[in-house]
Amino acid sequence: MSVTGKTADLIRFASGKKRPKTSAIIVAAGSSTRMGSTVSKQFLEVAGVPVLARTLLAFENTKEIDEIIVVARQSELALVGEIAARWHISKLSAVVAGGDTRAASVKNGFLHVHHAAKFVAIHDGARCLVTPQMIEKVCRVAYRHRAATAACSVSDTVKTATKRGFIAKTVDRSTVYLATTPQIFSTNLYRAALETVKGAELLTDDNQLIERLPYPVKLVDCGKDNIKITEPRDMRLAEFILKEREGE
Repeated sequence: MSVTGKTADLIRFASGKKRPKTSAIIVAAGSSTRMGSTVSKQFLEVAGVPVLARTLLAFENTKEIDEIIVVARQSELALVGEIAARWHISKLSAVVAGGDTRAASVKNGFLHVHHAAKFVAIHDGARCLVTPQMIEKVCRVAYRHRAATAACSVSDTVKTATKRGFIAKTVDRSTVYLATTPQIFSTNLYRAALETVKGAELLTDDNQLIERLPYPVKLVDCGKDNIKITEPRDMRLAEFILKEREGE
């Protein structure tokens, strides 16, 4: 199966469904410098399954998702295709090269979204503990509000700091969330943001792009298990969470 370009024939945009057609962009083009490994974190194994494979399987098994586009490093495009084939990711429609920044990588992926898609779900490939239930939850909120993001509330007391590192003030933690992914938007809304927001290539997540339109993004609390694999300790934490899930 060729996955180096747009392959519309692979997309299962079924007719007759009332829900909006939704594409997923999986961003897996990071450098993985903090892992301290010669292997990109997307291809390291968590409990015997590659990080990226776990992520792809979650979107494959979410009925709201109609196609999957993976954005990867140029040198790893073929490897992504191999993983998709091995783990039977039938919704994969394209694997494309990333850009110099995360924002540029997402834009490259967005160019390959099917023309019939009404929503796009953007997800970090390294967030391999995402579940179909989490994805579905954010999708349904996005369908109502046009823009929604997975997030988690904080339990610690939150402080802001001065430039010299002293406490400036205490923040009401009931209003503080950590943004995670997926971040799901109307394709028309996302396209408008790409065309109008200046400095988009420097933004660290896609919520900021929509915020600068400006347009409100609805927060969806998906709990604290949707961690991002960034450092070696995250691999151990991910395996612990998976064992807990198996116990449940």
